[in-house]
Amino acid sequence: MQVLYKSTRGNGETVTASQAILKGLSEDGGLFVPTRIPDLDVPMERLAEMTYQDTAYEVMSRFLTDYTEEELKNCIARAYDSKFDTEEIAPLHKADGAYFLELFHGATIAFKDMALSILPHLMTTAAKKNRTDKEIVILTATSGDTGKAAMAGFADVPGTKIIVFYPKHGVSPIQEKQMVTQKGNNTYVVGITGNFDDAQGAVKRMFNDRELAEELEAAGYQFSSANSINIGRLVPQIVYYVYAYGKLVKSGEIQAGQEINVVVPTGNFGNILAAYYAKLMGLPVNRLICASNENKVLFDFFRTGTYDRNRDFILTSSPSMDILISSNLERLIYRLTGENAKKCREFMEALSRGGEYTITEEMREGLGDFYGNFCSEGETREAISATYYGSGYVIDPHTAVAAGVYQKYLRDTGDDRATVIASTASPYKFTRSVMDAISDRYQGLDDFALADALSALTGVKVPKAVEEIRTAPVLHDTVVDAVEMPSAVKKILGIG
Repeated sequence: MQVLYKSTRGNGETVTASQAILKGLSEDGGLFVPTRIPDLDVPMERLAEMTYQDTAYEVMSRFLTDYTEEELKNCIARAYDSKFDTEEIAPLHKADGAYFLELFHGATIAFKDMALSILPHLMTTAAKKNRTDKEIVILTATSGDTGKAAMAGFADVPGTKIIVFYPKHGVSPIQEKQMVTQKGNNTYVVGITGNFDDAQGAVKRMFNDRELAEELEAAGYQFSSANSINIGRLVPQIVYYVYAYGKLVKSGEIQAGQEINVVVPTGNFGNILAAYYAKLMGLPVNRLICASNENKVLFDFFRTGTYDRNRDFILTSSPSMDILISSNLERLIYRLTGENAKKCREFMEALSRGGEYTITEEMREGLGDFYGNFCSEGETREAISATYYGSGYVIDPHTAVAAGVYQKYLRDTGDDRATVIASTASPYKFTRSVMDAISDRYQGLDDFALADALSALTGVKVPKAVEEIRTAPVLHDTVVDAVEMPSAVKKILGIG
């Protein structure tokens, strides 16, 4: 049965999955959502025996219904191959009484690889299906990981260009080095003198700029997005929660049908929304535990029902979560309104206009699947240290926020059922924060020396993604103010 997509702010018009992926963002400024959530109608015992690639097909084929079996299987095979350094693609590691779902074994050692390895193939297939003659310009704002993963996926893909904006002073040194050394004749990286929300806001405005769209069209271009606002990013993320559940059944850690909890370190709300969609499909998930850092706008929302971005923006050791406008929350808000696009639009306009909105009591009742909490910087360090000294397992600061919040959840609820923690980045991406939390004897070393020290400590080889950038030349050095982003795009594309 076909699944179509509609806008969270629209009038009910529908598009196919491939059209939604090509567009990225709806013309009315809303996000595409499925007209219905399909059932995960595969016996769990069968899922438990599947490879990651097989699981991906079972999940994605139910959402992306206008892709043929051959098209989708081809996309999956090209995405989840030897660029991942483990055959399992997303292994589970048991430590500290939880199961860490390692989502960082791809080319850029962060969870964004899980979806951005397949998005270029979904998008180029969509372009052929829809007979698009325009060159696709991927326009993306990143808080650290999406940018590199998107560029790695789209580098030298015919018929595409990718332009990434990142906060110049808001990412880790290794994250920045990964981006500014990116090869590819179609890749462009621009630092901005602002934060992620500034970059994301400007990107959204460019998507909604009709005049700019006309200039692009005249020059033979069309915008699309690689951010998690693109449904082609979100659907592949559902896969790894289903896969993790199957692995727990296979290993005998749980019985088929037994509920688990899922903890997700959360910034833009896409990764935890994917877990929520997995639950709606029928995956036995009890609570979705939303872990925030000191930019705790989501914790405050779950606690009070008011989303308020009017607060200081804090730079933390978990920069990919340094976000005050969680774009994907709009998809949840839309569902909580009973899929009332007019009401959803009003909330989003209030956020844009005054920086806040408050949901109704009835909508708050729909948040029962979620638990929100946060970790301070000190608590994040403690979580890294406690996990290492307690289990010999090293986690990055984002995963540490999740681990710390999980401990708070245990204390608050006593709910000790099997719990999967989304481990979203390799500790090698944040060596300074990790090594400082483990011991004070590593101070004074640069980030690459710290990577060597971490390798010596754990016996885990320094990942190829880090080795490659040690001596790589800087290829991108443009920095602009956020207001200059449209001009930078025009200059790159040679228009205007």
